[in-house]
Amino acid sequence: MEEIDRRIVTLLAHDGRMSFTDLARETGLSVSAVHQRVRRLEKRGVVRGYAAIIDHDAVGLPLTAFVSIKPIDPAAPDDAPERLAHLAAIEACHSVAGDESYILKVRVASPVALEDLLQQIRASANVSTRTTVVLSTPYEHRAPHVASEPASDQDRPA
Repeated sequence: MEEIDRRIVTLLAHDGRMSFTDLARETGLSVSAVHQRVRRLEKRGVVRGYAAIIDHDAVGLPLTAFVSIKPIDPAAPDDAPERLAHLAAIEACHSVAGDESYILKVRVASPVALEDLLQQIRASANVSTRTTVVLSTPYEHRAPHVASEPASDQDRPA
């Protein structure tokens, strides 16, 4: 990826609503050049979408927890993500190494709602759970550090 594209990705990661005019000003490119580069980044799947960041407390989902799951029967098919996809309270599902198979990030309205969700997870996917409740979140949704690619062997001096 070219350095200018890295800069555009970094800027969009910090502010997905940044205008093409502002991107052009920050990168030193013309508005049309920035527009073409952004469209190319979207087409290549580097920029996969733009999303609003929601205040979960304001929409009635103040409780966040991480739920580690592992199958009760290790010989059963590894289909927990598909079996749990219908549960809207699950915000993210990560396949992990270690004792558990997946870690789920969930958001619910209350401890009672969390208890209900845990029962649904266990019943839907035939898994055991281990839950960690989040007390506070100092930061989240941080923009990634888009580092420059290391020089190839061809580019290094001999």
